[in-house]
Amino acid sequence: MSESAQLPRLRAKKRLGQNFLVNEGAIATIVGSALGSSAPLLLEIGPGPGVLTERLLADGRPLWAVDLDPEACALLRQRFASLPHFHLLEGDAVRIPFPEGGPWSVVGNLPYNAATPILARLLTEGIPWDRMALMFQLEVAQKLMGEPGTKAYGPLSVLAQLCARLSRLVKLGPGSFRPAPKVESAVVQFEPRVDAPSLAERRALLTVLHRSFLHRRKTLANNWQGTLSAEVLTEVGLPPALRAEVIAPATWLSATRTLLNQHPEVFPS
Repeated sequence: MSESAQLPRLRAKKRLGQNFLVNEGAIATIVGSALGSSAPLLLEIGPGPGVLTERLLADGRPLWAVDLDPEACALLRQRFASLPHFHLLEGDAVRIPFPEGGPWSVVGNLPYNAATPILARLLTEGIPWDRMALMFQLEVAQKLMGEPGTKAYGPLSVLAQLCARLSRLVKLGPGSFRPAPKVESAVVQFEPRVDAPSLAERRALLTVLHRSFLHRRKTLANNWQGTLSAEVLTEVGLPPALRAEVIAPATWLSATRTLLNQHPEVFPS
């Protein structure tokens, strides 16, 4: 097997954040993770020229591919339309309706400019998934796995870690892609936690986190000034004199649940 995969002819579009994966080892790692799931259905986001798609389809499970690029979609139809278990959804993965059913094994070399909202959707909209293997800019992957007290730790860290067990499968340099981006990348595997918060709690959690991390260098009391008093913050388990970045995910979830019960006015209806 060659070190670099041969890409079908497709022009990468900078405005869509396209960088096509050609590192054969990384391709094998991502496909192995996705197919290692027992989920009966596969969902690929951002297939581009179909390098991952081809290998995923060889497994025989029904696969839905979602891509915004009409040129990529035309190529995918040309390559795979004759396969009855291949299904193509042309549109923006941030908002296009996904198929009913599941659970899904989700895989994707996500476009850098849409990776965070796509992940937020997968974590907050009740899409049933058994495993996800997703490519991110390295900085985003570090935020996902950030620990309290570190610069990388933030709202995305808390939401992801409460919803899933995370592991970094591979780190990739610019040369693993065509065209080569200016940043490093990483593939993160997500496996759902049995104790994950409900969908309503996840949405409420984001409201609490975004307000609490509004100004990272300010205390919780300052960020919540005019909405929640220091006394209320203390009552729900959020020490008002601390900064958000030092508080562990479990504490955020506990505080959010208490606020939902005792101060629902905090959350938009």
